[in-house]
Formats: sequence, C-alpha cells, structure tokens
Amino acid sequence: MQDERPYGYLLIHFIEDPDNYAERIYLDLSDGDKPNSWKPLNGGEPVLTSRLGTSGVRDPYLVRNPQTGRVYIIATDLRVFGNGGGSDCNTDWNSFSHHGSTNLIVWQSDDMVHWGQASSLDVSARGDGSHAQLGMAWAPEATWVPDYYPQGHGGGRGAFVLYWSSKVFANVDCLHEDPNVYDRVLWGVTTDFTQDTFVFGGIFIDRGHDTIDTTMLQLTSPTGVKRTYRATKDNGPHANIWLDATDDPRWWLPQAQWTLLQENIGADWTENGDPGGVEGPALFASHSDSAVYLYVDVIPSIGYRPMISSDPDRGFSYMDIDDFHMRAHTKHGGVLSLTRAEYERLQAADGYIG
Repeated sequence: MQDERPYGYLLIHFIEDPDNYAERIYLDLSDGDKPNSWKPLNGGEPVLTSRLGTSGVRDPYLVRNPQTGRVYIIATDLRVFGNGGGSDCNTDWNSFSHHGSTNLIVWQSDDMVHWGQASSLDVSARGDGSHAQLGMAWAPEATWVPDYYPQGHGGGRGAFVLYWSSKVFANVDCLHEDPNVYDRVLWGVTTDFTQDTFVFGGIFIDRGHDTIDTTMLQLTSPTGVKRTYRATKDNGPHANIWLDATDDPRWWLPQAQWTLLQENIGADWTENGDPGGVEGPALFASHSDSAVYLYVDVIPSIGYRPMISSDPDRGFSYMDIDDFHMRAHTKHGGVLSLTRAEYERLQAADGYIG
C-alpha cells in the first residue's frame, strides 16, 4: 500500500542561460521534507523539451487534479536564447510581447516520472471560433475549483481556472499596432488543458498599465473560510510585486473584492534595493507546519530568492539565505507538495524521468 502522507516537494523551473538552449523543463526535489534545499533531478539536465511552437518553454507550473491525481505542466511558449528555430535570438521583447505565441505548452503525467507528449493550448480561442487579439500568453498558472460548474453539469462540477498575462488589443487591431496597449492578467477555464474543454473568460487584473506573473495560493481558516492570496508583478511606473487577498469563492470574476496586504516584496534581494528588480513570484504552503513561502525571481539572471510567513495577512519577511540552497539561475516556476510515495518514486527514478 502506498504511503499517502505528505512528504517533500517538487520544484519546476527553467534556467536563464543566454549562451545555451536552457529554456526547457527542469525538476528539483526537496532535500527531505523542508523546501529550503533543492536537489536537481536528472543530473541537472532538462527533463522535458518542447518541439512545438518556438521550441522554448519558460515560466512552467505544476498543478494537480485532486479528483484524478493527474498532474499537468503548463508553460509559456517562448524561446529567447540559444541558436536554432524558435524566437528571435536578438531578445526583441517588443516582438515577443506584441506578436508572440498565444499557445501554452502542456504535458501530463499520472506518476510525475513518465510524461506524455507535449501538446498546445491556444488561450486566445473563443467559443464562437474567433480569437481574442492577444500579443502573447505568458506565465500561466491554474487553480482547481471543485464547484466551478453547477449541479448536474455533464462533465462534473470541477475545473481549473487558468490565468496568464497578455497584451490585449482591440478586436479590429489584427496587426497589433496600438501603441497604448499594456499587459493584463486574463483568465479562462478548462478541465484538462485541451482545446476541447477550454473556455476563454476575460480580464482578471487590469491596473491600467503592465501587470504580469500572477501566482496564487488558497488557505482555509480555522472557521472554514477559504482565503485566496495573490502575488503579482506590477510593471508600471512604480514596479514591484504586491500581495492581495479575497474571501470571495468566485475570485476570478470582476466583482470579487481584493484587499491589498503588502507591496515592494523582495526588494532587498536585489543589489540596489529596487522593488522592480524581482518578478515571477511563486506562492506555496508547507504541509507540515504553518509556514507559507513566496519565492521571487531576482532578474535578470540571479534567480529565486525566498520569502517566508506564518500569516500571509501580515505579509512576508526575508528567509535566512544560509538556510536556503538552490542552483544558480533557477527561474520562474512553481512548487508542488508530494506524498511520501511520490517523493520516493521521484527519488528512485532520478536520471530516468521524462
């Protein structure tokens, strides 16, 4: 009988390496049951590589369907560095963001050791056959909602609410020429990250200027209230990562009320204390104590640095870097809590994952 007790964590990420083809999927396993020291799997080599779209993947995320146990990887379809097919190697971010891929790259697995072939999901697709005029689709995440659909829905009630960042152009601006567009966080819904079940939603976050990289975490209070926490990178005039929260069970809808909890998160991890010098936040909770973690990506190439809290309503503080070990240039990903059986399976399969 498998040991289903919580134990260990799996980190997914990519690596920033301007000189090599590193925009692929990497997996690191926590060194034991605390997520402060990480051991690269597969000898530190990529576990998965996309042959679709640009042939690069960035900003990967792991999410589990709690009903089936199936785990999905979703990632940005973008190759910035390295030679050979893919994105413009001159790092033309204007082109990437105005005329980039609106596909997400998706893998799925029932054991996190054997992964199926990569597929793509076009998040610009609308149900009527048209497409939203999006400049790109970056930094996807998803949260399982057990009662998204009403009672009696044919495919069951549960679904993933998916969110990502895009420049949003008017429907008539097919050439994406409007100079006043900006990045907003959008949402959609799917049960399995396929085109057949995907439904385009709309705007999730709109601050009137560039906003990217939303990460979310849900925690249940002792009174049974489920609170949704959200950390997002504001790329506007006062760039920073902010944290807000809501108790609204339909948190993705425009009427949800969010309360600002903290701003300028992670600024002291940068060399000059610049709050705009961090991005790609990743929220996750400990399964063994009250600790909540928020990793922030120090740009352009340093990678993740840790924040910690015992009460996110009071914000996050800096975790002692002496207690933290992660290989250099580990960038923008996500963390999944494991069971003891899953941890031991991943540990035993090291070098054979893919």
